[in-house]
Amino acid sequence: MATIAKYEKAPISNIHGDILETILSQVPLLYLLPATQVSKTWNEAVLSSLHFNKIKPWLLVHTQSIRPPHATSTHAYDPRSDLWIEINNQIQSEPSINYQIGNLHSSHSTLLYMLSPVKFVFSLDPLHLTWHEVDAPRVWRSDPIVALVGKKIVIAGGACDFEDDPLAVEMYDVDSCTWDTCQSMPEVLLDCAASWWLSTVVCGDKLYLLEKGSGVVHCFDPSLKLWSGPYDFCPDKRFYHVEFGCVDNDRLIIIGLCGDSSNLEKVIIWEVDCKSHDNGKLLFKEIGEMPKEMVKKLKGESYRVTSVTVNMMGNFLYIHNPAAPEEIIVSEMVVNGEGTFGGEWKWSSVRNIVVNDRTRIMHKFVFTCGNVGLGELANASKCENWKFSVAS
Repeated sequence: MATIAKYEKAPISNIHGDILETILSQVPLLYLLPATQVSKTWNEAVLSSLHFNKIKPWLLVHTQSIRPPHATSTHAYDPRSDLWIEINNQIQSEPSINYQIGNLHSSHSTLLYMLSPVKFVFSLDPLHLTWHEVDAPRVWRSDPIVALVGKKIVIAGGACDFEDDPLAVEMYDVDSCTWDTCQSMPEVLLDCAASWWLSTVVCGDKLYLLEKGSGVVHCFDPSLKLWSGPYDFCPDKRFYHVEFGCVDNDRLIIIGLCGDSSNLEKVIIWEVDCKSHDNGKLLFKEIGEMPKEMVKKLKGESYRVTSVTVNMMGNFLYIHNPAAPEEIIVSEMVVNGEGTFGGEWKWSSVRNIVVNDRTRIMHKFVFTCGNVGLGELANASKCENWKFSVAS
């Protein structure tokens, strides 16, 4: 009997493992967390299944009412599972967070924040489980550039008219919980020193600001508290609007709109080679173009595309038209064996389930992007009043 049992157990265990991993690779990430707690075998199978269907960055859409008390709801899109997830009681579960502090904003990354003349409230984790409330920066600002560079939050420009220095730059150290003043923004940015006019990206340990209309770039080094530039980052004169991006935290890319605002013809992506120069000029390489059917979806029902909003994390790129946010374009950038861009580009689109006639009029949309894995979901499951559900 012992021999028979051993003979039967081996193939069953072997088949069970293969089948289980295959099944789990098709299960939405949201439902994999309970599976890890079934047994040690299941936990190992879950982790192994993630090699076949890898975790991908989530796009979070925060919808905030324009009326007091400015209630906010959150939905997340998981491209791995191709599912929208409703996240209930996010900021509401934090008793110290008051929506009256200010409107919700993001830096199109993981950073989500509210800023008022007296308080600066921010969250850095992907699901925004934890919020920090600190004193506001010295300068009162209405539309500043806000970005997380390492462990420092840089707040630049956007100052109110009555402030002495509209280009003032302040920096908050997350570790020491202190504010510091830095060199002011270059004077050439005086007329456009606000997030509306500048595309912001953090690449490596530096902050880059790009003028959306001209492609001119200035760079800020938090360790030195100094600015450098300007640099010409417009590789194609057909661009009428440009946005910044960063792949894998160390490769700058330019997303350019070709044509004009009433006739968007193409969306082209270029890589910036910051280490090589040609007679003092930066070198650029075209690495992708949005398919025509995706350009059509990006336009939506809007007859004008004056700008786009870009959210990036890792090799994932999310693009939408603020004038027609019903459709979100998704692109996964595939890296070839030599470590440079190339090979297959995966383009797709997803309907933004948050947008409807009511939210269009009565709400504002704020987008963040983050790496959400089993660890982040496990932390969220420990929080009271936090609920996840698949949205229809």
